[in-house]
Amino acid sequence: MKKSFLSAAAVAGAAVMLLAGCSSSTGGDSGDGGGDTGGGDAAGRACVILPDAASSPRWENFDRPYLQEGLEAAGFEVDIQNAQGNTNTYSTIADQQLTQGCGVMLLVDYQGAAEAVAANATAEGIPVIAYDRPFEGADYYVSFDNMEVGRLQGQTVLDGLEAAGKDPASATVVYMGGDPTDGNAAMFKSGAVEVMEAAGITPAAEPPGVWDQAESQTNFEQALTSLGGQVDGVWAANDTNAAGVIKVLQDNNLEGVAVSGQDANVAGLQNILLGWQTATVYKPVADEAAAAVELAVALLNGEEVTADAELEDGTPYIQVTPVLVGPNEVKDVIAAGDAAYDDVCTPDVMAACEEFGVTE
Repeated sequence: MKKSFLSAAAVAGAAVMLLAGCSSSTGGDSGDGGGDTGGGDAAGRACVILPDAASSPRWENFDRPYLQEGLEAAGFEVDIQNAQGNTNTYSTIADQQLTQGCGVMLLVDYQGAAEAVAANATAEGIPVIAYDRPFEGADYYVSFDNMEVGRLQGQTVLDGLEAAGKDPASATVVYMGGDPTDGNAAMFKSGAVEVMEAAGITPAAEPPGVWDQAESQTNFEQALTSLGGQVDGVWAANDTNAAGVIKVLQDNNLEGVAVSGQDANVAGLQNILLGWQTATVYKPVADEAAAAVELAVALLNGEEVTADAELEDGTPYIQVTPVLVGPNEVKDVIAAGDAAYDDVCTPDVMAACEEFGVTE
């Protein structure tokens, strides 16, 4: 059995290969949950399950095509389906894929549904990759350095407070975390808390964690009311949550509040350019997908793989580096192809785009 070692340098090289592959067609696989069902040699078949389309637009807009095209470019059959935020659908998709046969399974967990799938796959001798979100029973974990994501978010809050002339030790800061069933949510929070509380921040309010804009908006509105309308900063675990928070801030004419985020989605980039969000943590999906493709290909080729990090339970952890993006870096996200100029620079944002050098 050949041995493959995956490190940050390997990920960078794989990203180049993946981006080159993305000039090809994704075939007939659509974003409605359907996948390729051509059968074929199960040993050469990669089975992928995405979680939903609501927690972030990345899953369908970026992860799906990057994974599809990278794996196909390596010569493997690919079946990518989306559970659409339903654990029963997740299980049904997995059963169908396992019946057709898989050489490797690449799973993004949704509320713990991936654990049972991993157990079934392991029983059949199929290696399982936890993609982006960790879960028990996976053989490998591919994601960004999620503690560092949190640290960058915590620094975002500190930077926003400093810009507003606020002392962190006396600032009113609300924690708006992610869904606790997502194994990454705790890492994001740990990293953020490490930075914020070292600077003297203690949370004034901490509603239940979610990955949902409407719920985040409702939760923050209630928190703001309980605080008498006073808030200086918000640790928001991603841009979707931040958008809900920002709607409440706008409705209450509260400007200059430090707000963090993650994902560099269109709304987040617009909010940053307009001054409503301090920064976001950009996670170049192409890099993460490239690392997962390289790992999956190695496993499909029967190679033994080692990684340069591991989770607390010993699962090999292949880490990808996140990037902090403020208004001056929005142009870099667009240049990388992870957001479209026309989507970000709408008429109401055009002046800000020009100010910060965002061009087509």
